[in-house]
Amino acid sequence: MRYIVIARDGTDPEAKARRLAVRPAHLERVAPFVEHGRVLIGGAILDGAGDMVGSVLLTDFSGREEVEAWLADDPYVTGGVWKQIEVLDFRPAVGAWLPDG
Repeated sequence: MRYIVIARDGTDPEAKARRLAVRPAHLERVAPFVEHGRVLIGGAILDGAGDMVGSVLLTDFSGREEVEAWLADDPYVTGGVWKQIEVLDFRPAVGAWLPDG
């Protein structure tokens, strides 16, 4: 099942520093999920100044419980970066790039 994850960072003065501090661990942890087709695409939400203020991911997990358990252990969650997370069911319909299936 495909899911869109929209995760917004905190807005406090230390939010940017928290993100930058745990970003290497986040990217290291997500790499095998990309390699195994669980994370199809992901990237940062940017503010008007070009600063990262959140993330969007298109994922492929067997169920909502699996994607939520995966998110719970992400360094952006355990490190206090993502403060609001929304997980939405997703079915691709059109686009220049579509995952198989």
